[in-house]
Amino acid sequence: MIGNKQKEEQNAGNGLHNTLAAGTCVKGNILTETDFRLDGNVEGDIHCKGKLVIGPRGIVQGNIICNNAEIHGAATGTIQISNKLVLKATARVQGDVTAQILEIEPNAQFNGTCSMENAKNDEVGS
Repeated sequence: MIGNKQKEEQNAGNGLHNTLAAGTCVKGNILTETDFRLDGNVEGDIHCKGKLVIGPRGIVQGNIICNNAEIHGAATGTIQISNKLVLKATARVQGDVTAQILEIEPNAQFNGTCSMENAKNDEVGS
């Protein structure tokens, strides 16, 4: 019974998420089916089928493709969001952004271009 319940939760993504703690560095690409919180450093691309949250100490040096994202830390690279991107006041983003909805708080730093259109759904959904 317990095994079946665990399997159902994994398949549905019910509240499951991944976390990369502060002080942790990953060199390589990350692909996740669930939400992902990043407080460490990633040198590579992130493909997230859920919501990506980059914490205030989080750093991404690579491209990001996901459904929704909230950035408090730093990101350098192309960002493709199929729905909503939020840049918090502490965010530092360098690169081109594609999103349906873009919310930028005062004091957030964004250097690049923004295209308000659908992201490539085939990349996010596959």
